[in-house]
Amino acid sequence: METWSLISICVMLCLTVRWGVSLNSYSGAGKPPMFGDYEAQRHWQEVTYNLPVQEWYFNTTDNNLNYWGLDYPPLTAYHSLLCAHLAKVINPEWVELHTSRGHESPMHKVFMRATVLLADLLIYIPAVVIYCLYLSEGSSRKKVCTLLCILLYPGLILIDYGHFQYNGVSLGLALWGVIGLGLGWDTLGSLAFSLAINYKQMELYHALPFFCYLLGKCVKQGLTGRGLFLLVKIAVTVLVTFGLCWLPFLSDPGQALQVVRRIFPVARGLFEDKVANTWCTLNLMIKIRTILSTDSQLYLSFALTLLASLPSSIKLLTKPTFLQFKLALVSSSLAFFLFSYQVHEKSILLPALPVCLLLNDLPLVAIWFLQVSTFSMLPLLLKDGLLIPYIVTSLGFLVFSTYLLSALQRCSEDQLRLGAYHKLLFFLPTLDMASITRWKFYISIGAMVALSYACVALVPPARLPHLFPVLVSVFSFLHFLGTFVYFNIVQFSGPPIRKSQKKTN
Repeated sequence: METWSLISICVMLCLTVRWGVSLNSYSGAGKPPMFGDYEAQRHWQEVTYNLPVQEWYFNTTDNNLNYWGLDYPPLTAYHSLLCAHLAKVINPEWVELHTSRGHESPMHKVFMRATVLLADLLIYIPAVVIYCLYLSEGSSRKKVCTLLCILLYPGLILIDYGHFQYNGVSLGLALWGVIGLGLGWDTLGSLAFSLAINYKQMELYHALPFFCYLLGKCVKQGLTGRGLFLLVKIAVTVLVTFGLCWLPFLSDPGQALQVVRRIFPVARGLFEDKVANTWCTLNLMIKIRTILSTDSQLYLSFALTLLASLPSSIKLLTKPTFLQFKLALVSSSLAFFLFSYQVHEKSILLPALPVCLLLNDLPLVAIWFLQVSTFSMLPLLLKDGLLIPYIVTSLGFLVFSTYLLSALQRCSEDQLRLGAYHKLLFFLPTLDMASITRWKFYISIGAMVALSYACVALVPPARLPHLFPVLVSVFSFLHFLGTFVYFNIVQFSGPPIRKSQKKTN
């Protein structure tokens, strides 16, 4: 009973933080003619409510795809339609065809923010609670502390409640998938993850670990008996889920192809903004978009993403344990973020989810990564007028998480799983890797503070107008690349030695 009381307090605190952030500005506020992501979400409600399904993804006189055309899978469109019905009841002007474009009002802002909060209450927050209670180790106190830290992760809060998106829906569905697999409910886990992919195509970042974990489990049980039956059940579940989500578009192959074209916009190029991934960083030295054709860029990106994902996926396939699954989720999603085609800065939330699930296992590394992931979106947050929420939520998360999870105390070489580094760096003298990691953490936090100040208070040189956003991007990229290497090494190293094992030996 006491545990549930603490959980209720944590949830109420996190809802208060979310609503506090939602009182601030949002993407494109008062910036015609295109406005921003807030208007994109509102416009999708307008389109799905007023037009037949067959026109949702097509360019027509009533649906100009150059003005925030739908570019997410069908489940996002159905969610927009549901929100549109609610909006129509409150104020029909909010979804009026054509005339509602660019609509901004205090009441509409409250409505839009409330839809994000409701989605979190129904999908994301319950998933975090169930995960922490039933799939994280430790005492009840430690589980509640982990719950609070996950729910206070500033990156997701700032994007969904500040910038304005519904990432909590897709991430929440993916987390329900993780929970299903963790509890042995593989069919339900597959159903939940299939819904996540049908809500946002970026959930493909997590697809390889789901596939390899389930296939490895089926192989382990035997592909001529129970394993085959499980494989068939999972395959049928996935096919039926996709079939139902895409049902309105399956009668005409042209409809389905158009949806695919919209959700995979190859023509938009390798990258757009200053994203903290390989291609944007490499572009500083080699103008890869000039050297290679669009097709070559696409093939190169696909090949490197696959190669980077392969080691952790093969390891998971041969050893399908739940811990290996969580580690592979981090490695795979980071491989996609670092090397895949047309990555947005907000896509760092996809690796952030599995890192959140490891807060209890590797607190210092997880907190460090989550801080950098929020920092990497600073240019976008400043553009949206979210400086104060960024400072408050980032500082709050850093203080709460390091204290509640004892991150700076739980960072011995064994707890950080750094033993494998000695084998890799055998040619160097023995180093205190734990102490080095701790000092790198302090220096990194200091550098983020300094760069944040520079972005806000200093004027860049006239010949380098984008100096500070580029520095943020490169700084974050180096951290993400290091984290990618770290989690791959951890996945291939043995389990940490417990204190009880040491005493026995």
